[in-house]
Amino acid sequence: MEQFLCRDCLEEGNGAPRRCPRCGSPRLIHHEELRALSIAHIDCDSFYASVEKRDNPEFRDKPVIIGGGERGVVATACYIARIRGVKSAMPMFQARKLCPEAVIIRPNMKKYSEVGRQVRAAMQALTPLVEPLSIDEAFLDLSGTERLHHAYPALTLARFVLQVEKDIGITVSVGLSHNKFLAKIASDLEKPRGFSIIGKEETRRFLKDKPVSMIWGVGKVSQAHLARDGFLTIGQLQTADPAKLAKTYGALGLRLAKLAQGEDSRTVSPDSETKSISSETTFSKDLSQADDLLPVLRRLAEDTSKRAKAAGLAGRTVTLKLKDDHFKSITRSRSLSDPTQLTDRIFLIGKDLLLRELAAKKAAYRLIGIGISELHPGEFADPPDLVDIQAGKRANAEKAMDLLSSKFGGKMVELGLTMKGKLVADRNPEAQKNVIHSAQKPDKDSGLD
Repeated sequence: MEQFLCRDCLEEGNGAPRRCPRCGSPRLIHHEELRALSIAHIDCDSFYASVEKRDNPEFRDKPVIIGGGERGVVATACYIARIRGVKSAMPMFQARKLCPEAVIIRPNMKKYSEVGRQVRAAMQALTPLVEPLSIDEAFLDLSGTERLHHAYPALTLARFVLQVEKDIGITVSVGLSHNKFLAKIASDLEKPRGFSIIGKEETRRFLKDKPVSMIWGVGKVSQAHLARDGFLTIGQLQTADPAKLAKTYGALGLRLAKLAQGEDSRTVSPDSETKSISSETTFSKDLSQADDLLPVLRRLAEDTSKRAKAAGLAGRTVTLKLKDDHFKSITRSRSLSDPTQLTDRIFLIGKDLLLRELAAKKAAYRLIGIGISELHPGEFADPPDLVDIQAGKRANAEKAMDLLSSKFGGKMVELGLTMKGKLVADRNPEAQKNVIHSAQKPDKDSGLD
């Protein structure tokens, strides 16, 4: 029998009324499995823009874009701006054309991080099983919390939503289901202020007519491969032979076969492992010369190294990231015999990759980044190099510089190249960011892409 829950006054009961019999609100949740599901995905609605609208009530009914400069990209946009076609990661000049009346605000990551911590704390008050995906979204497993909260998970989540709106001043959307894959899909169905449920009994029927792009890991290239082979909908994958999918698409094929049936055995893990650490910056003017790019690369290598050391991690793969003036992203990687966390080593590998790329083709670049992946504990990092004695000397010098900085604070010693990189970065970037990728966070463009 179908059950209902009012999202405004929390009235609950059996049946499927159009409005709440207690308060008259139309914001009701109806579902036969309302009290049986416990895996949730919570996502803050246009998070950065919502925080800015909270702090600037005069922007409440205006399109708001969070981003910077003509050369930067959109970090996020409110739903009013999205109606005009503005999207995250869109170039700012394009966003301005689509929505010239938009209020444009530079990102304030310190403020957003603080609000994100408040939301995270509210989540962790519901259950210890909170798996963060980013600053503003997470999975929750509320199994076994009924006695603690004197409520089934859906009711606990409805209370949580009202608490966040009242105490923090932003809105969130909730997806509730029997596994992570479906909970994530559900949270996207009715944004903003959504609360959607996908039950176990309806799983295959719900997924049948949905596009294959709804499956995590199926990006544009993967979607094109699947379309070429006749797979446009998840329903077409449901009837395919799993063995043939595996033979054609490898590991992705096995995953497609399971997810198409709505099967996802992943648990909600509060200790998601860090997958990579990187730093990148976007320039206000395209740069094409090594003399301009290398100082910035050195500065970014220092940032990556500093955060790796602080986290006690080291990487066996160094990756250079570039984006050219046509917005084409380019990555070049090199694997090492031993993991590293040293600025010197990260920079020298990045330098070699960059110079090779500059020699291979003439292009101007609007973004550059450097990072490490395939992470290991820092205790295994950078053993003495018995062949390159100078590398050992540079490593010892860097450790001495780190010691001075930790003892006296700030940068006690800086290389000339680093200082030049800071001048270029201070003069040119529209956006600079440090990125830590979680191994649990799915990559929308992974798989065949």
